[in-house]
Amino acid sequence: MTRKKEYGNESAEQYIEWFLPFAKEFKRVLTNDGSFVLDLGGAYLPGNPVRSIYQYELLVRLCKELGFFLAQEFYHYNPSRLPTPAEWVTVRRIRVKDSVNIVWWLSKTPNPKADNRKVLKPYSESMKNLLKNGYKAKVRPSGHDISDKFQKDNQGAIPPNLLEIANTESNSPYMKRCKEAGLKPHPARFPAGFAEFFLKFLTDEGDVVLEPFAGSNTTGFVAENLKRRWISFEINEDYVKGSMIRFG
Repeated sequence: MTRKKEYGNESAEQYIEWFLPFAKEFKRVLTNDGSFVLDLGGAYLPGNPVRSIYQYELLVRLCKELGFFLAQEFYHYNPSRLPTPAEWVTVRRIRVKDSVNIVWWLSKTPNPKADNRKVLKPYSESMKNLLKNGYKAKVRPSGHDISDKFQKDNQGAIPPNLLEIANTESNSPYMKRCKEAGLKPHPARFPAGFAEFFLKFLTDEGDVVLEPFAGSNTTGFVAENLKRRWISFEINEDYVKGSMIRFG
């Protein structure tokens, strides 16, 4: 079930044909070691408690028709998302809350620039204890051979492809400043932590970041803070005016 949003979203059924011409141009301007990150929310088929598979259909066409490579799939889990769609989740109680977006990390070549050492997570307490007390190299019951290299301190743990990032933009400085200035904020802001993860992981200082559907320009703001150059496009002038508040 998808509702028409005020910022002009396409229905799941129309989205693929609408999006592909844009994707063709993204690939044209993308560097050989660059990345194209696409975050897609899920949708139900109109009037039925069954899911659209448009994300997967789009992925196949991006790869088969336009020649993108799927570097890796990610899942963006937002624990603060509301229980929707209400008809299936809170009224009939036949589905659970939809809290995960699919993220396709695509590239022009099989070897895009990436470095997971720039997005390490803090070690768990058990790993900290292991580093402190040592670990006896052995073959685990699963068959994995854990060598003594396992206890090397790499200054953090490699993150998984499940990104748990709560969307708390409703309390952000952007929202407060929009209210003070009498400007209507963009209704679909995504968390800065999402942009920060991929910009750190896939780009270096001085690289150019393109955000073709900027909205409130979270990506441009994060890119500026991370010393990346950036270009953002937004068709709605009111959202552009509001986005300038981020840089106030």
